Amino acid sequence: MSMPWTADFAARCAAFAPLCAVADGLAVSTWPDCRVLTERAAARALRNSNGLALRFVAQSVLQSDFAEKYEPRIYLRGEVQMRENNWHDLFNALVWLTFPRAKAALNARHYRAQCAQQALGAVNRGPQQDALTLFDEGGVVVMSAQPALARLLREHAWKMLFWEQRAALAGALGFFVFGHALYEKALQPYTGMTGRGVILACDAAFFDLPLALQLEEIDGRLADILHNTDRFTATHELAAVPLLGVPGWCAENAVEGYYDNRSYFRPLPLSRSLR
Repeated sequence: MSMPWTADFAARCAAFAPLCAVADGLAVSTWPDCRVLTERAAARALRNSNGLALRFVAQSVLQSDFAEKYEPRIYLRGEVQMRENNWHDLFNALVWLTFPRAKAALNARHYRAQCAQQALGAVNRGPQQDALTLFDEGGVVVMSAQPALARLLREHAWKMLFWEQRAALAGALGFFVFGHALYEKALQPYTGMTGRGVILACDAAFFDLPLALQLEEIDGRLADILHNTDRFTATHELAAVPLLGVPGWCAENAVEGYYDNRSYFRPLPLSRSLR
């Protein structure tokens, strides 16, 4: 993305809320570099699933050796490669700082899947890697204290969920962006921005917790799910979430007619509604 560095990016959209704490204090006039981000990782004692301290390093020239590729290098050496002055990679680093256990579990799954792929001599990645990548790039965690509201989301009853039940959402349904590509898109949000969600049941007390404790709980629960190889086996497991429908995430959705845009707020495909 060509957009220059701006330290107040988190004020642009409510979607950035999970990153506010780790983004606080970043340099006002210059891009955060690998050293700064590694210092923040060290201060939090972040480690990968292999027990190695996490470090952010400059991206290397593309390597043919398996151990030097992106995911293996994180797992085998604890090194997350980053491009200089790059929003996509910066958001990836900030997500590591915010959800370290989940990102470590995701990396371990990627690494093992790629090891298996290499052993078989496969060229294309399988459905498991597709699901993992989709969540890594575009994932959203939906915390639900009311099963009826989560059902509306699964059924793509968008207007009923986001407009007719608008007052009921506070303290009952929460949306937390995980995917770093979604954060990059949120710099310049547009109608059509859609995440792919994991819905986690919680009790109402979850929404009374400080944000830091909410994120810690989400991180741990996500990590447990990602370590379970029966989960994230195909992309259809992930629920569509039209992010700009979330109340307060864009000014336009304060009007009922906003939710009549069926090219964005799409109904559930017939093949799924008949299941």
